[in-house]
Amino acid sequence: MSRSGTTDDGDELLTRLGALTAQARAQAEMQRSRVELAIALQRGMLPRDLPVARRLHLAVRYAPACQGLNVGGDWYDAFTLADGRIGLSIGDVQGHNIEAAAFMGQVRAGLRALASVTSEPGEILARTNELLLSLGSDLFATCTFIRLDPCAGVLESARAGHLPCVWATADGKSGVATDEGGPPLGIQAGVSYPVTRYELTTGGMFVLLTDGVVEGPCLRLEEGLDQVRRLAGAAAAAGMDVDTLAASLIKGAERVGHDDDAAVLVVGLDGPDAQP
Repeated sequence: MSRSGTTDDGDELLTRLGALTAQARAQAEMQRSRVELAIALQRGMLPRDLPVARRLHLAVRYAPACQGLNVGGDWYDAFTLADGRIGLSIGDVQGHNIEAAAFMGQVRAGLRALASVTSEPGEILARTNELLLSLGSDLFATCTFIRLDPCAGVLESARAGHLPCVWATADGKSGVATDEGGPPLGIQAGVSYPVTRYELTTGGMFVLLTDGVVEGPCLRLEEGLDQVRRLAGAAAAAGMDVDTLAASLIKGAERVGHDDDAAVLVVGLDGPDAQP
């Protein structure tokens, strides 16, 4: 009895399996390349150096999501303004793909460009909002922009739909900022962003972060912010440096239970006689 029909069917099945395997490998390689491109795009748009000023200590940490195409558009930035004060921003673009990472670059560049025209945080956010609307993108971004005077220890903050900041003082007191804020950037025209003034005392800390640090399937936002508040309070009371606190906070992002970008920016202040 002939078995040629069975052999031919088996060969055809193996050929199809081989083709499917090759196709799956090609798709996986393309996906990996897109993720690597998005991460490189993100990192290339983040500042290489942080500004230096008397009394001021800055520390940042950034952990990009890299599962599948789940690459977002979180960013942080810190730069010297024309009047000598320090501009700080942190934010999060809606979406998790290359488009979100590219849009993040537009937002960050827009903030920097407009900060050269005016350093008033509320006006910077309002102008950036109008700029993004003029681009006609379907994406939007949350953001906090701060103008910091290290000599006076004064922070002026405006918030566009972003998470509130966390503060701590050297005596161990801590809290979550309660400034009003406005809507995210790129959604609604003609909005204003209130500015709230804070005083950063000697040994105090101010923490800016994105939701990948404090929110996920395993952690509610309120609980995450409370954990950051308690850790910042303990760090300030113990005289911990800002770099150690930033590292501890980004490590905690691993426990939120999801794959999302996470960014942390910690501001600390020395006494008035400190040298740069």
